Amino acid sequence: MPIRPATDADLDVMIVLADEKRTEYAQYAPTFWRKAADGPLKQRDHFRGLLAQPNIIALVSEADGAIDGFVLGSIVDAPPVYDPGTQVCVIDDFTVAEPESWPSVGRALLEATRQHATARQANLTVVVCGHLDQAKRAMLQTAGFGIASEWYVNPL
Repeated sequence: MPIRPATDADLDVMIVLADEKRTEYAQYAPTFWRKAADGPLKQRDHFRGLLAQPNIIALVSEADGAIDGFVLGSIVDAPPVYDPGTQVCVIDDFTVAEPESWPSVGRALLEATRQHATARQANLTVVVCGHLDQAKRAMLQTAGFGIASEWYVNPL
């Protein structure tokens, strides 16, 4: 599974994969993950903008000529009330085509992102993961990640 930098040519598949993940997450947090009517178009513009930013690590995994996962990591300063010692890598958009691919494709994307982040002097990786995304959670735990915070939501 070759991993390479994402390009504009990958956006269509990245949007489909992200939309599928959002659909899954909306099943157990419908208000928070509710899709906007024009969400894919907005996300395409957002992703395109991210690909152009120097602090973004954007990678895709390919198998048999098809993208089977992607990750977007941002190298950012921690909030000023925290001092992890360096910038951190925040991974928000991160998914694979099939849940059973988290241990292989997901782990490879995660490790490649961490290598890029380390090369940029980041010393901490923060990964967003849906509460009931058991396959992704299991991969993160196997990779040595622990839960630092959880968000609880309640519609008003």
